[in-house]
Amino acid sequence: MFPTEWKKSSRSGTNNCVEVGRTASGTAVRDTKDRAAGYFTATAGQWAAFVGAVKGGRFDA
Repeated sequence: MFPTEWKKSSRSGTNNCVEVGRTASGTAVRDTKDRAAGYFTATAGQWAAFVGAVKGGRFDA
């Protein structure tokens, strides 16, 4: 099944745009500026772990 309900990140700037969509088993992510390049998927658990790490500051420089 293909991803649905694509939404652009509210944090995307003019150069770093990503969209997140739903899949039957989790989430899909793609580059807004190059949609033809495809997307990657994550299970619900993987996505929750990633979002938790972002919110927790794990990727802050």
